[in-house]
Amino acid sequence: MEFFRKTLDPIIALAILAVLNIFMFLLMGAWTVGGGETMMTGLAAQAVLGEDINRLPFWNIVFPPRWDYWKIYISLGMLFGAFVGAVLSKEFYWRVPRHLSEWVLITIGGLLMGFGIRLAYICNVSTFFGLMPEMNMGGYLAMSGILAGAWVGSLIYKKILEG
Repeated sequence: MEFFRKTLDPIIALAILAVLNIFMFLLMGAWTVGGGETMMTGLAAQAVLGEDINRLPFWNIVFPPRWDYWKIYISLGMLFGAFVGAVLSKEFYWRVPRHLSEWVLITIGGLLMGFGIRLAYICNVSTFFGLMPEMNMGGYLAMSGILAGAWVGSLIYKKILEG
């Protein structure tokens, strides 16, 4: 598995991603608002709540859980591909936060990301692979916000863990 141990030329990697992105868009449409993750959450909630999930308008009217929603499999494919790549490159390891403050920060960060993609009505993956290659100004503004948020978040995280 020497292929996974060396760095791929960024130009070649981006060209491959661009071609795959074009085919995916032509075959299935655009990624939107964390749809796969939202549907997986709905299916998990349905498994726990059963028919009571129909009392919640979001899951009953807006986004009824179903297994044939294609974006679930795109999300699972990305997760599986990242896992396989990390294992084959021998860079996979489990990291478990040691302090309660880390768990709190991770939870708050995840909730903020979830609210952010709902408010923006687009996810970071589709911003990067959809809007930016189209030279869409909204994509560049969104990515600027994502980078600024990651930078500020990392400073806060570092300050809390060191202090």
